[in-house]
Amino acid sequence: MPPATPELISSRSPRVSAARRLAKRNFRGKERLFLAEGPQAVREAAVHRATAGREGGHRPTGAATLVELFATPEAAERYADIIGAARDAGARVHLAAEQVIADISTTVTPQGLVGVCHFLDTPFEEILAARPRLVAVLAHVRDPGNAGTVLRCADAAGAEAVVLTDASVDLYNPKAVRASVGSLFHLPVAVGVPVERAVAALRDTGVRVLAADGAGDRDLDDELDRRTMGGPTAWVFGNEAWGLPEETRALTDAVVRVPIHGKAESLNLATAAAVCLYASARAQRAAGGCRSVTES
Repeated sequence: MPPATPELISSRSPRVSAARRLAKRNFRGKERLFLAEGPQAVREAAVHRATAGREGGHRPTGAATLVELFATPEAAERYADIIGAARDAGARVHLAAEQVIADISTTVTPQGLVGVCHFLDTPFEEILAARPRLVAVLAHVRDPGNAGTVLRCADAAGAEAVVLTDASVDLYNPKAVRASVGSLFHLPVAVGVPVERAVAALRDTGVRVLAADGAGDRDLDDELDRRTMGGPTAWVFGNEAWGLPEETRALTDAVVRVPIHGKAESLNLATAAAVCLYASARAQRAAGGCRSVTES
């Protein structure tokens, strides 16, 4: 049986135009909606629900995150499970021509699925109230691909939250969403938090705050050998090009470098973040296996 005929064949359709505008930050902020592209991101969006406190109370607990889904007939046939999950979530599903998907998509080679989703960032106060044991703080991170990849690393390492400071890239930048490969929907993320407030508030909840910097005066291997990393920890990661400014490093409890044992000049941001977060995750498990302060 051939795929169904698309219902949306013109990029001038009001629905298509509204979705396409979400590629721009000012429209995303105004509508509090963003685009999720590809089967992995859309699958995660389809099953995601709002939790208490999300979006400052604009969405009730349990409300669906996926609002609308555009799919080519071929993609709808290939990913019938995702289409079914989207409909179960109450999302409007539109079969669209390939050119329509290409016009909405921000990728060079669209995969045939583009979802429109509600913002899902979490108030910083809610993250603090949960007393997280492992947190990644992105301070002055400007590259959306790096931000999304660090979020993915934090998710994989078992971190319980990510914080993007007010000087960092937009969480809902399409490149950041794609680079997170669905992890954006897995753990709480706070946005727009001044770095001074983030560090002070985390420390007040009993979290040790470490700055990751290649020029740090402490060595990650030494910290692990001394068994200083088993407690609640937040890692602060800086800009891709110039790292963390001195005033930000001074706010933290220690500045830690990832040792370079070979001839490489340095590590990129996402790689360094993965090393630091996994080091903390391993140390915490070795210290007793607790995954949160409230469970210790």
